[in-house]
Amino acid sequence: MPSQYPPLVSVGLVTWNSAVHLSACLNALAQQAYPSLELIAVDNASVDDSAAQLKALSPTAHLICNTVNTGYCGGHNQAIRISRGAYYLPLNPDVVMKPDYVAALVDALETRPQHGSAAGKLIQADGPQPIVDSTGLFMDRKRRQYLRGHGEPDTGQYEQDGEVFGVDGAAPLYRRTMLDDIQIDGDYFDESFFAHKEDVDLAWRAQLFGWRCWYTPKAVAVHPRSFRPGRRVPMAPAILVHAVKNRYLLLLKNESSAGWRRDGARIIAYDLQILAYLLLLERSSLGAIPLLRRAWPRARRWRSEIRRRARTRPDETLKWFR
Repeated sequence: MPSQYPPLVSVGLVTWNSAVHLSACLNALAQQAYPSLELIAVDNASVDDSAAQLKALSPTAHLICNTVNTGYCGGHNQAIRISRGAYYLPLNPDVVMKPDYVAALVDALETRPQHGSAAGKLIQADGPQPIVDSTGLFMDRKRRQYLRGHGEPDTGQYEQDGEVFGVDGAAPLYRRTMLDDIQIDGDYFDESFFAHKEDVDLAWRAQLFGWRCWYTPKAVAVHPRSFRPGRRVPMAPAILVHAVKNRYLLLLKNESSAGWRRDGARIIAYDLQILAYLLLLERSSLGAIPLLRRAWPRARRWRSEIRRRARTRPDETLKWFR
């Protein structure tokens, strides 16, 4: 990467019918106190005027207009491949960053070379009593992922810097050297995921490769979040299908033998609950099965490559699943 200070941050913005959010998001990006930014925007075949707004609001951005929707994963892979920054920040169009957001995340990683990613504090809305959206990712022993602090009133309980398992995909900061280190077959995000849980997959792979994640409360952004943990009813059926498929891709690619020995009974019991729920209440999500079957050979290849290149002992990663 270019040697420059302050290091260049490449901001990747993937849009799909996101016009309603773009003005606030891009205005906040323009007001960042951090002086070294480039914007790469990928429009995934929007039928609204997202592409036109991107051109009008950010005329210097590198704009890619896809003719099909390649999902979060495909869009950001496109952007990362042409990015020039020492850091890459995937930015959801519905995120509004406070002016010091990028600077705080870069500062956190510049002083911690062993950390490959940084998480800030996302809140659901401004106000006298903000509600936390996310202060990082964590997983339980059933391998169900959570947003740390989601839904809690922000009363100062997350004002301490520290390590977390991973960073939510709405507005993370990734070190480019980490992304290059953990990429497989030229992909950074696994495009078999399309969208949903791809941030968990990348965080898990990064942990296996020895990269750590740092949380700093100094980086604050507003993210109202359309899809919320544990609330499946408002989600689009296509996303629900991907969510089911991606759970099993996560396990197939990243879970260790030590993890199965310690937590296999919990994982299987939870998956039986999922199967019962789908059969009784959400049969449309059984469409995940043929998608998973098609993704299976690629996932096995990725698993073999991850096992070959992993630098962290299984017990070191298991400490995060609690």
